[in-house]
Amino acid sequence: GYNLVIFSGNFETFFVGWEVLGICSFLLIAFYRDRYLPVKNGLKVISFYRLADVCLLLAMWMSHHLWHENITFIKLQDQALMQNVVEQHYALVIFIALMILTGAAIKSAQLPFSSWLPRAMEGPTTSSAIFYGSLSVHLGAFLLFRTYSLWQDLVVIKLLVISIGLSTAIITAGIARVQSTVKTQIAYSSAAQIGLIFIEIAFGFHMLALVHVAGNAFLRTYQLLVSPSVLSYLVHDQFYNFNPREKTEINSTYKKISSTFYILSIKEWSLDFFFYHYLWSPFKWVGKKLGFLTHKFTLLLLAAVYLFGIYCFLAYQESPLYLYLPYVFSLLGLILIIKAFTNRGDARQSLLLVFSSQFFIALSIALNKEFDLNQILLYLSGGIISAAVGYFCLSKIESVDNDIDLNKYHGYAYEHPRLALIFLIAGLGLVAFPITPAFIGFDILLTHINKDQILLIMSTSLCFVFTELSILRIYARIFLGQHKKTYHAMAYRSS
Repeated sequence: GYNLVIFSGNFETFFVGWEVLGICSFLLIAFYRDRYLPVKNGLKVISFYRLADVCLLLAMWMSHHLWHENITFIKLQDQALMQNVVEQHYALVIFIALMILTGAAIKSAQLPFSSWLPRAMEGPTTSSAIFYGSLSVHLGAFLLFRTYSLWQDLVVIKLLVISIGLSTAIITAGIARVQSTVKTQIAYSSAAQIGLIFIEIAFGFHMLALVHVAGNAFLRTYQLLVSPSVLSYLVHDQFYNFNPREKTEINSTYKKISSTFYILSIKEWSLDFFFYHYLWSPFKWVGKKLGFLTHKFTLLLLAAVYLFGIYCFLAYQESPLYLYLPYVFSLLGLILIIKAFTNRGDARQSLLLVFSSQFFIALSIALNKEFDLNQILLYLSGGIISAAVGYFCLSKIESVDNDIDLNKYHGYAYEHPRLALIFLIAGLGLVAFPITPAFIGFDILLTHINKDQILLIMSTSLCFVFTELSILRIYARIFLGQHKKTYHAMAYRSS
C-alpha cells in the first residue's frame, strides 16, 4: 500500500494505496484480538481514517468536474495551466484544496484529529514503531507535498496549513509532557513535529521539510524500540536517586493559567469527547430512532418503494418529480446504513441492511443521469458475491452457538479463525475495497453526480463512511474481543 502511495501518478492510484494503508492500520492495532482495548481502539482509528478517505474521494470527485479527466500530479505542476484554472474556477479549486488539507490533517494526526494516534499504539511495539513512528503518520505531509502546486498560490489555504500546524505543535507538545505512558508521549511528540513540517511545507521549504520528515521518522522509531529498556533503567534509578519536587504555594495569574493548561493537557483537550459527542452521537441517536425498520411491514414497504424506483428508471421521462428521486433514494440508502451501524441485534440483519443500501445508492445515481447500465452492474458485482459469502459465515457461526447479537464482543476467531478471515475478505469486497470491481464502479458512479448537487454527494459520502464502519463493526463484535467461552486463559477487559 505504501509503495502504491509513493509511486502513484494520479489521485486514483494514490487512493488505492491510501485505502490499503487504512485497513492495514485497523488490523495492526487489533493484532491482540483477544483483548478489548486494541479492538475498540482499532475501530476508533478506522473511523478517523474513513473521514480522511471521504475527503480524498470528494477531492477526486470535484477534480473530475474541474478537469474532465484523471488529472496527474505532473500536470498539476504546469504553472500556466494552474494559474488559468484558479482564475476561472477559484471556488472549485478552494474546495479541492480544503478536502486535501482535511484528509492530510486527519492522516497526520493534526488538530482537531490528534486523538487517534496514541490509540493506534495498541498494536505490537515493533510494528507500531515502523508504521506509526515513521510511515503512516507522515502520509498527510506527503499528500501536501504531492499537491503543493495545486494550492501554492492560494493564500487562504496556506494560512490554514500554517494555523493547523502551529496550533498542533503547541497543544500536542504540552499534552506529550504530562502523559503517563511512553507510547502516548511519543505519539503526541510526533504529531507536534509533523505540525512544524506542515508549516515548512506551507512556506515552501520543501528540502527542509523532507529532512525533517526523515529525521522525525528515524527518531520516533528509535524511541519506540528502546523505550522498554529506558523505562527499566529509570524505574531502577528511581529507587536510589529520586528527589521529590518541593511544593510551592504561589497564588498568581501565571500559576492559574499553567495549572489550567496542565489539566487540559492531561485530559488531552477532550478531543475524544468532542468527536464522540458532536460527530458520532447524533448518528447513533438517529439510528436508535430507526428501530421500527426491523418490522417486516417496513421492509416490505421499502421493497415496494425500490420497485417503484426501478419502474421510474425504466420509464424515464422529463418531469420535475425526477429531479428529487435521486435525493430520496440516496437518503433511504443512508437510513439503512445508519440503522446497520447502530443495530445491536442479529449481525445478519445489519449485513443485509448494508447490502440493501448499495442498491438504493446505485438507483439514486441511475435516476440522476442517463448512463450505461453496465456501470451499475460493475458497482454491484462485488457486493452481491461478498454479501452472500458474509451471510454464509455468520450463519455458520450462528449454528454453532445460536448467538450472533452485536451487543457484545464474542471472540469467535479463537475457535474459527478461517471463518473470521473469509468474512473479513467478504466484508472488504462489500465496502468497495480495491479487491473487487465495485471499487472501480463506485468511482465511476460518483462522476455522475453534478458539482452543484451538494446534498446528493453528502448523503452518498456518508453512505461510503458508514458502510465500512458497519462491516468492520460486525467483524469486530462477532470475531474479535474476549472469547465468550472461559475454558482457557483470558485477558482482563482493561488490559
